[in-house]
Amino acid sequence: MTGSEPRRPRTVGELRAAGYPPRSVKTEIHDNLISALREGRDPWPGIVGFSTTVLPQLERALLASHDVVLLGERGQGKTRLLRTIVGLLDEWTPVIAGAELHEHPLQPITPASIRRAAELGDELPVGWVHRDERYSEKLATPDTSVGDLVGDVDPVKVAEGRSLADPETIHFGLVPRAHRGIVAVNELPDLAERIQVALLNVMEERDIQIRGYTLRLPLDVLVVATANPEDYTNRGRIITPLKDRFGAEVRTHYPLDVSAEVDLVRQEARLVAEVGEPLLEVLASFVRRLRESSAVDHRSGVSARFAVAAAETVAAAALRRSALTGESPAVARPIDLETVPDVLRGKVEFEPAEEGRETEQLVHMLRLAVADTARRRFAGLDLEPLAQAVADGHMVTTGAGVPAGALLADLPELPVLHDVAQRVGAGPGDPPGRLAAAVELALESLYLARRLAKDSDDDTAVYGR
Repeated sequence: MTGSEPRRPRTVGELRAAGYPPRSVKTEIHDNLISALREGRDPWPGIVGFSTTVLPQLERALLASHDVVLLGERGQGKTRLLRTIVGLLDEWTPVIAGAELHEHPLQPITPASIRRAAELGDELPVGWVHRDERYSEKLATPDTSVGDLVGDVDPVKVAEGRSLADPETIHFGLVPRAHRGIVAVNELPDLAERIQVALLNVMEERDIQIRGYTLRLPLDVLVVATANPEDYTNRGRIITPLKDRFGAEVRTHYPLDVSAEVDLVRQEARLVAEVGEPLLEVLASFVRRLRESSAVDHRSGVSARFAVAAAETVAAAALRRSALTGESPAVARPIDLETVPDVLRGKVEFEPAEEGRETEQLVHMLRLAVADTARRRFAGLDLEPLAQAVADGHMVTTGAGVPAGALLADLPELPVLHDVAQRVGAGPGDPPGRLAAAVELALESLYLARRLAKDSDDDTAVYGR
């Protein structure tokens, strides 16, 4: 706490006098979500593409105080969405200082805390926990045990002299330690069915059972989980009684349009060089074509992480060229897109019939994405003067080691080049890299439309007659 922050109550007596009545975690989320919606604040910062589909369903589930499972293919932002729920908790909440669980000072639930509360009364010390500490996450793996999730007898406490019949010999697992918070289980179907059974009482009766002990702990947790449809039906499954205990199942999806995909990539990618909007649109169209292609295994899906990694790869190619040529700033150009198929081929699962043709399929769909983007960007613009200039002998060379200035120097002054730059958001005063990226996109569109030829080797491409 800094000096500018108000002093928070430090004992139960002060807490009671200040008016901090206990609230369940679901009530807390309900109240804060209602406040955000009424005030026009975005409860889901950083979540892109779900505003009219997934988020209204999730909001209804939370307002109904339901435990939630998010169902969707890989890379759809399920985990990111679950972590955002933390923002709906109170920023600070009081707990019993020194207690093993985050128990409210006015509602102790463990034997040790109940005893301390009886002994100390209004002098029971109070601590304060930030909402980030009230979120627990577990990746479900086949080796996860009941002890990991619920708890087990602690041999150290037994060795200290406690009896096995003493409930204080219990070492609490992840779920009890999330008391008054959120517990998230990622890839829930991967959890062995016998382990899933251990969650039944937690989610309904809100007690835990450990090696014959039944501790009637009124646990206050919001249980959220993620599942992949493929795992949900084949590799693993959520047992029927556990599915029944989740109040809501919300389906997620990939971005529904190119602009949403671009927004997602721009938000998530760590770009080491400038990547203009047209190239991000190419990558977004590329990923959408992959998801729609019959050559790709749709049970696996094409993660949004693919588009993010593709943008980072393109930026890295531009930075490498900048280092080789001394060009500054580093700006990505369409030639850098050629690095994507080879580098990211392993991130897409193809149908067995496409074995050996994976790179060919990726290159083909990438070219279609370039053509789509160029068609949108240059719609109604006559590129014939540019095509004619190249055909008349002004061949243009580009490549991993060709600086933007050299590319632009291959062409004469043409009014259409200013129009091309304007269509991609570049202006006369911009660095050469941005102008070269615009011109190169126009040349590539002419090549894909069979109005120019292109000779390529490992690092260089030449546009000509």
